[in-house]
Amino acid sequence: MLTTRFVDGAPNWIDVGTSDIDGATAFYGALFGWDFRSAGPDAGGYGFFQLDGKTVAGGMQTTPEQGPPSWTVYFATTDAQATAKAAEQAHGSVSLPPMDVMGEGTMAILADQAGVPFGLWQPGRTKGVDVANEPGSLCWVELYTPDIAAAAAFYHATLGLETYAVPFPGGTYTCVNPAGTDEDAMFGGIVPLSDDPAGADTHAHWLPYFEAADVDATVAGAEASGGSVQMPATDVEGVGRIARLADPYGARFAVIKSAPRGQ
Repeated sequence: MLTTRFVDGAPNWIDVGTSDIDGATAFYGALFGWDFRSAGPDAGGYGFFQLDGKTVAGGMQTTPEQGPPSWTVYFATTDAQATAKAAEQAHGSVSLPPMDVMGEGTMAILADQAGVPFGLWQPGRTKGVDVANEPGSLCWVELYTPDIAAAAAFYHATLGLETYAVPFPGGTYTCVNPAGTDEDAMFGGIVPLSDDPAGADTHAHWLPYFEAADVDATVAGAEASGGSVQMPATDVEGVGRIARLADPYGARFAVIKSAPRGQ
């Protein structure tokens, strides 16, 4: 499970690039109760989404040249330079080389072997998000990719991630956890792109899941605020009730009311 005791390879940050940060602030505020706080005049418009005073994500307005509105998942590393080099050696690419962020940490934006963007965060003063696995916060990430084996090899070579198959209704699910940990540390999965409910027009991507106290109410709230439903609320045995959504600007995410552990 995701925690804020970040270890190498585990997600430790997430942010959304959007064509309308004010509109996104209103949308996620209505949906999760988030407030948006600017990171300051030197941050280029970047800011923090907070829930009850705790940071749950970042966000900023982006241009079409920077790509479509989307969420980016960042993974913890103690050496962003070495991790970026490992990604290149594993047939990935570096879109934004490691750079210091005002002493808060070092960030980089990479792409995996299938071209899927993801980030690195080497903690400085800021270790990562303040809360995880609680309603309104990140609780799981999922990679939709055309080649599960190739993706597993890439992220193992780059971040040391380990994968294992879990029996699932209708087949198996490929879970992901940091190196040297057990299944209690799993934080995500790798899914065939062909299983994406968005259909044939979708591209490989990382999908963040946010915990929700009431998935059906969250879906209704998203639609009422201009968002769209890519997969309606569905019960998954042993997992919980989930739905896939997109905000009014097209950034995709999912919500889940997790089943109690052990069920």
